Amino acid sequence: MAITRMPEPGPSSAGLLQLLWLASPTLPVGGFSYSEGLEAAVESGLVSDEASAAEWVLDQLHLGLARSDMAVVAQAIPAWREGNLRRVTELNDWILQTRETQEFRLQAEQMGRSLQTWALSLGELGNGIYEQLKSAELDPPSYPVAMACAIAHSEARVGDALLTYGFSWAENMVQAAIKSVPLGQSAGQRILAKLALAMPAAVQQALSLTDDTRQAFTPLLAILSAQHETQYSRLFRS
Repeated sequence: MAITRMPEPGPSSAGLLQLLWLASPTLPVGGFSYSEGLEAAVESGLVSDEASAAEWVLDQLHLGLARSDMAVVAQAIPAWREGNLRRVTELNDWILQTRETQEFRLQAEQMGRSLQTWALSLGELGNGIYEQLKSAELDPPSYPVAMACAIAHSEARVGDALLTYGFSWAENMVQAAIKSVPLGQSAGQRILAKLALAMPAAVQQALSLTDDTRQAFTPLLAILSAQHETQYSRLFRS
C-alpha cells in the first residue's frame, strides 16, 4: 500500500494553532469567573435543568453575543491590522458604554486588562500585541477589542477568529451551567454540541452587522445581572 506523505505545516496551520491558543481555557484572562447572568437565572428559577440551560445559552449566543461582542471583534480585527486606532477606540468605547450593569462592565474591563498583561508576560513573543494595545491608549481595553488585537497578529481569517471567540465563550458558559444548575459532564457536552452547531450561524450574523445594526439589548439579562450584584450566595463574579 502506498504511503501518502502528509503536507508540511504552512501559514494556515500556524494561524490555526494561534487561534487554538487564544481559545484555550488555560488562557489567564479569568473567563471561568463569570456566568454572565446564568447564575442569577438559576437562582430565579428560569434555568433549572439541561433543557432550560441549553435554551438559555443559545438565546444568549444569538440575541446577545453575536449581535454585540462578536460583531465588534469582526470589525476590530481589520482595524488593528490597518493600524486604524481611531476606529479601535470607537469600538472599545461602544463596548464599555453598552454594558448594561456594573458587573458586566467590570468583566469586560478585567478580562481586557488581563489579556494585555498576558501579552506583556510573553516577552518578545507578545511584544507586538502588547505594544499595539498600549499605543491605542485604551482606558481600559475591553476584552473583545483586546482579543481582536491578539487575533489580528495571527494569520487567521476573521470568520475563523469569530468561531474561536464564540467557542471559547461557549465553553465558559457550559462550565458555569455545570456548576450552577448543577449538571453532569455529559449534559454539559450535549449543550456544548448544540452551541457548536449554532455557532456558524452566529458568526454569519456578526459578520453582517454594521455600526447601525450592531446592538446590545438584552433587558431580562440586564435585570438578572443587576439582581446578581446583590445576590446573597453566589459562585461567580457576574
